[in-house]
Amino acid sequence: MFERISTGVPGLDAILNGGFLSRGVYMIQGRPGSGKTILANQVCFHHAARGGRVVYATLLAETHERLLQYLGSLQFFDIERIPAQMTYLSAFPTLQESGLKGLAELLRREARSRQASVVVVDGLVTAMGRADSDESFKQFIQELQIQANMLGYIVLLLTTAGGDAVRPEHTMVDGVMDVAETRLSRRTEREIEVKKFRGSSYLRGGHTFQITSSGLTVFPRLEALLQDPKLDEPCTLERVSIGVPEIDEALGGGLRCGSSTVIFGPTGSGKTSLGMHFLHAASESEPALCFGFYEPPKRILLKAKLLGVELDKKVEQGHVSVQWQAPTERNLDALGYRLLDTVRERKIKRLFVDGVDGFVTSAAHPERISHFLSALTNELRAMGVTALLTAELRDLFSTEVQLPVSGMSCLIENVLLIRFIELRARLTRMMSIVKLRDSDYDATLREFIITSEGCRLGGALDSGYGTLGRLPAIQLRSSPVQKLRHLLQKRGR
Repeated sequence: MFERISTGVPGLDAILNGGFLSRGVYMIQGRPGSGKTILANQVCFHHAARGGRVVYATLLAETHERLLQYLGSLQFFDIERIPAQMTYLSAFPTLQESGLKGLAELLRREARSRQASVVVVDGLVTAMGRADSDESFKQFIQELQIQANMLGYIVLLLTTAGGDAVRPEHTMVDGVMDVAETRLSRRTEREIEVKKFRGSSYLRGGHTFQITSSGLTVFPRLEALLQDPKLDEPCTLERVSIGVPEIDEALGGGLRCGSSTVIFGPTGSGKTSLGMHFLHAASESEPALCFGFYEPPKRILLKAKLLGVELDKKVEQGHVSVQWQAPTERNLDALGYRLLDTVRERKIKRLFVDGVDGFVTSAAHPERISHFLSALTNELRAMGVTALLTAELRDLFSTEVQLPVSGMSCLIENVLLIRFIELRARLTRMMSIVKLRDSDYDATLREFIITSEGCRLGGALDSGYGTLGRLPAIQLRSSPVQKLRHLLQKRGR
């Protein structure tokens, strides 16, 4: 069994099932500016930091001075590794004078003398242009494979070739990796895809990545990395309070521990307000996280204060954390990993996601959302997290409930619905429990009341009226005194 060589690129080892295999030859291809050189250098500096030695041969017109100047702005770059562990070698003159055979001999000689464990050839397309035929170029690749196997190092070949075309050399190498930048409407997204990886399983399909001052960070598709749901469920049949006694009672004692609940409702209906109560019920044994997209931490705490919910004290005690993602261009998988990492680090047991729509707008490929949310909620359940999510309904009044994610109700155990109705020429909020999986609940339609003292449920709606849409005639079930007063007023007309 070949040894694994870690790439040092966050997320990439997960795609490669542990890293490159030693003695292998791997081709990294993509258009200019796609990130091939940064990727290769990040791998090399990571390897050198762990005691390895690298020969980095360039076939480019760019000088090493300019290359190192660009790399110097990246955090992984360490000038102290050069030249003791990192040797940059200009192989272009040798290629011009001696062709592919001379280049192969140069790489073998330098790798052996410097006891290299990683060899990089940057600009393979130049060598390809010097080949007399496809057959001679395949022989060159085969020579690199023989050298890598004999001397025990891996070879990374960087080239501008890419796309769906299959080159003859693709059949010779042990792995092929595409890096690309795709334009989607007015935004662009970087993506990496492993198309071949001999001798090992790997995560197929495209995975997004970002280039920052830290270098590359790869985000494996969440639904691919977590495609096999964990069967462990630490939660028992215990109930978790939603923070409002009347709602807990309607839910049969609260939400099932480890379940996921979505609150649907139009803007201003009180979804976030209810979430404030859920967070306030946190404790030392049940820490909570508010993962929001639309309101920064200060506004969240102010909103809670105006509701009479002292959430700021819970934050000071360390029982509640507030994490905000600005509603700008975001990477869907990066958001998912940020959420899960925070849950693990802080041992969160209560999670409030304020605006699942934020995930939807971050998705470059919206058709992924249902699979993404399924993987996310499965992982949260396996960690014993009780999750409360909000989702916005488009219309204030409508006879149809249009969910932001197709099939979302099937992914979530519990569904609460808050709607506006017209009652005596004023808007009134109505709450109903639409779904509570594997549990009995009170299906009565109740008024949802928000005051400066918090949220609560009011009276039930009279029977015989519709439940969705514009309901001008609906009345709340009232006391006998109120009924008598209403009857007298009616006769007095």
